[in-house]
Amino acid sequence: MTQVYFHCSSSREIRIDRSGEAVSDLAEARDRAACIVRSMIMGRDGEDWRDWVVHVNDDFDDELFVLPFAFVLGKPH
Repeated sequence: MTQVYFHCSSSREIRIDRSGEAVSDLAEARDRAACIVRSMIMGRDGEDWRDWVVHVNDDFDDELFVLPFAFVLGKPH
C-alpha cells in the first residue's frame, strides 16, 4: 500500500488534500481520482470544471500523474 494525495486545482483555486489515501497501485489511484472528480462536480452546481485537474502525489510530494476533470467528464479540455 502507498499513501497518495489528491490535490485539485484550477487557474483560480487550489485544494490541498492533507490526509491522502492508501492505494495498492496506480490503477486504484486513477479510479479514486475519477471518483473525486465526480464527487466535486455533483457537489457544486454551475461551476465550470473544464480547467480543473487532480494532481496525484506520493508521500514525498512527487507528482505521479495528473487527471484533468475534462477527461473524466468526456469533454475536450
